[in-house]
Amino acid sequence: MPNVYVLPDQRLVECRPGEAILPAALRAGVSFTHACGGRGKCSTCRVLVVEGRTACALRTVREQAIADQLGFGPEFRLACQTVVTGDVTIRRLVLDERDVELADVRRRPRRGPRWRRRSAQHEWRSTRSRARPVGDERPVAVMFADIRGFTAFAESVLPYDVIHVLQRQLREVTVAIERHGGVVTSYLGDGVMALFTDEPGRKAATSSRRAVDAGLEILARTDAARPGLDELYGRSFDMNVGVHFGTAIVGMLWGEPATITAIGDTVNVAHRIEQANKEFGTRLLVSAAACADAGEGVAIGRSFSCPLPGKVGEYELIEVLGVADRRQPS
Repeated sequence: MPNVYVLPDQRLVECRPGEAILPAALRAGVSFTHACGGRGKCSTCRVLVVEGRTACALRTVREQAIADQLGFGPEFRLACQTVVTGDVTIRRLVLDERDVELADVRRRPRRGPRWRRRSAQHEWRSTRSRARPVGDERPVAVMFADIRGFTAFAESVLPYDVIHVLQRQLREVTVAIERHGGVVTSYLGDGVMALFTDEPGRKAATSSRRAVDAGLEILARTDAARPGLDELYGRSFDMNVGVHFGTAIVGMLWGEPATITAIGDTVNVAHRIEQANKEFGTRLLVSAAACADAGEGVAIGRSFSCPLPGKVGEYELIEVLGVADRRQPS
């Protein structure tokens, strides 16, 4: 009989032939949320299939209806509806009553909140047929941009001026990112995280190329502001930008309005690439994967093979200097 390994409980559950995951888990004493009683009328028994997705039977009609409504990717299943034919590993996603409030499809207004975020978020949602995705694994370019030297700047400037300058700088960064089709997912103190995705059927530069172009614009805007800061405060600061390309789980965080976010190793690597600028004295570093995805037309400088904190092995990082000169030599 197939076994289901349930996380984060770390419990091994034995399923009878033709039995769905939920009743097997309940029989084994796993505390599984199932607000509708396991009848496929809510989504509180949702799980992430970590391993063994091919051993899961096709969705039932009820599960497919909920999957379509919520924008579930193939890795998200309802435990009450999913029958397994082999060993699988799953992770429970609804762990307490607060999770139930967020996850129970029966408690949501049909039309959901009014989306008031940027066009890049709207385009990403529209690819999921108007559903609100819980999460979707897809290729993305992830950018981190951080102010270098801001601590020293803040220590020598009046607090109100610090906030004013920070707001102005982050606005410039945001404008550059949105101009190139990206979306800021979060503001991290004196830095930002942004996502760039490729939309199906859209004739535009790749996500990595648009991230690189946005990074170059951020640096140009920072350079343009530096003389004014020096004149007003007697000091200024610089920016570090890091870009990595890979797959990540991209989804919407519940809220009014909802916000887009991404998780996964691609995000972690992008953050460490941005931080590596301090070590190498660079301003814009990209991974080899991002450089390849960006294609021709990017002027590159030095390259570095180095380990990244918390990661195994070495990564090739490439310095981006600007846009390559496409003029033909005379």
